[in-house]
Amino acid sequence: MIDSALIQKLREIVGTGNVLTSKVNLVTYGYDATADVPQGRPDVIVMPTTAEQVQQVVNLARRNGVAIYSRGAGTNLSGGTIPVEKGIVLSLQKMNKIVEVDAENLTAVVQPGVIIQELNNAAAKHGLMYPPDPGTVTTATMGGSVAENSGGLRGLKYGVTKHYVMGMEVVLANGDRVRFGGKTVKNVTAYDFSNLFVGSEGTLGIIVEITCKLLPAPKYRRAMLATYKSVSDAGNTVSAIIKAQVIPATLEILDNMTIRTVEDFAHVGLPVEAEALLLIEVDGMAEEVVAREAEAVVRCVNENHGNLRVANSDAERDALWAARRAALPALASLNNTVVLEDATVPRSHITDMLLELRAIATKYKLTMGTFGHAGDGNLHPTILADKNNKDEMDRVHHAVDEIFAAALRFGGTLSGEHGIGIAKMKYLGNEIGETGLDLMRTLKNALDPAHMFNPGKLVPFPKKEEAEVSHAR
Repeated sequence: MIDSALIQKLREIVGTGNVLTSKVNLVTYGYDATADVPQGRPDVIVMPTTAEQVQQVVNLARRNGVAIYSRGAGTNLSGGTIPVEKGIVLSLQKMNKIVEVDAENLTAVVQPGVIIQELNNAAAKHGLMYPPDPGTVTTATMGGSVAENSGGLRGLKYGVTKHYVMGMEVVLANGDRVRFGGKTVKNVTAYDFSNLFVGSEGTLGIIVEITCKLLPAPKYRRAMLATYKSVSDAGNTVSAIIKAQVIPATLEILDNMTIRTVEDFAHVGLPVEAEALLLIEVDGMAEEVVAREAEAVVRCVNENHGNLRVANSDAERDALWAARRAALPALASLNNTVVLEDATVPRSHITDMLLELRAIATKYKLTMGTFGHAGDGNLHPTILADKNNKDEMDRVHHAVDEIFAAALRFGGTLSGEHGIGIAKMKYLGNEIGETGLDLMRTLKNALDPAHMFNPGKLVPFPKKEEAEVSHAR
């Protein structure tokens, strides 16, 4: 229970201005970017500025049986930061220092509140880049991105967040601070603790510093727009490009619903008559290699009945990617509820999944736009609905059930980059089985026995254990 005395102690730790208790703030920090999940209401928001302050807050919360929900910018799409059991929302946005960009070792050290784009801006001064590129790159924080193992538009060629975390510092549930990894390219000392915390969604510890890998920024790139009269041709082009052993930096898809909505929203000159389009970019350090890969892409597009347009300037390229990044806000403008999923399938089944999504939308009479990272099989079916229409929302829930079932049937996964949070916990056993769930519970119990960190997320506990934890509090 958080009373005025405990709030005063929090003020003494982080400063009065870094403890928020007004009704407006409690409502603001009670939700994230996820639709169709219950909102929460924390007792207090605490905004530490140092790792030592985080430790003190954790120790105070543990002694008083109070839950802690660590949070970045709240751009996650799984309900992962919602304070379902009240307690403390620990906002790490003020821990926003880029500690170091080490160009000699191709690394950076950052605090969790650093915005990803700001890290890229700092790295660019050295001719480097941090490749993970989520759609919210200009607002998402490094800590949140690591906790969610974010992907993004460049995931096909460059990988996702876990491929760029070399080390970190974490505050554990017992208040200890521990450091894993570092700047060395090779490190097999002990368990790979860093990767345990990547994607853990704040359930195992609080990340207070990250050492990440940087890469030399490519000198050459070629961006292209391919349009199609059928979704199947677009999906088949994706498979053909990969089969041709070309790995584009980005290979994105928009279906007709998304194309029309983005064009109405952003007026960027998209072909609204196309059933689907692909946004493709190849890049590299050698101009001849980029040119050769671009030629292979052109062949694949032509063989699959696509029409191709090449961006002839940086301005044209930037317009194409602005269109892609506008997909979610454009679709979100159509109704009061946006249910955005990220079911992911092997690339060989991208066409199957696209057709399945279309059939599901038709079956349940729903408005659905699909876009996503086609090159790595990560699609974002986006359902637009009215949350006040019970019948429609029931149909939405049935459709989501079928979307995940289809992804698993095709050998895919529940989540390519959005995480599990609250939204997907009920499906988790369908993918990893009861043995997998038990292993997750074992890890959670070992590192956070009181279930203080982000309770009710990612790890579904049996009802008996849930009752025991609540009683312990």
